[in-house]
Amino acid sequence: MEAHDPLSVSRRLREIREALLRLHRTLLDWERRTYERVHGRQSATEFLQVVLHEVEFAWLRPLSEAVVHIDEMLSAEGEPDEDAVLVQVRALASPDAEGTPYAQRYLAAIQESPDAVLAHRDLLALLRRQRDPR
Repeated sequence: MEAHDPLSVSRRLREIREALLRLHRTLLDWERRTYERVHGRQSATEFLQVVLHEVEFAWLRPLSEAVVHIDEMLSAEGEPDEDAVLVQVRALASPDAEGTPYAQRYLAAIQESPDAVLAHRDLLALLRRQRDPR
């Protein structure tokens, strides 16, 4: 069955990884516009420092961590734990006004940014094609 084929699992995880990267980039661009309205235009180097050190960007770390988690699984020996990734990514794709700081800010982004809505839609479409975790 394809669901247990290690090559298929790796391919699906790479697709999820790419969708997460697109979403992360979109959310980062949205947050950057907000930040630069207040603090002025930032060079790429300045902005990298802001992303790494300013609390306004800390909410994006769960997305970064999910991408790193997938990268680590793909480079490790043995079959990656696709179910663990699906659980993690489905939680990240769940905006919630009463949820974690990430979920709250994610909700604001998809309410304010058409690009975030599209990236969110693409991730959800990809997740719908994946099998449900056991």
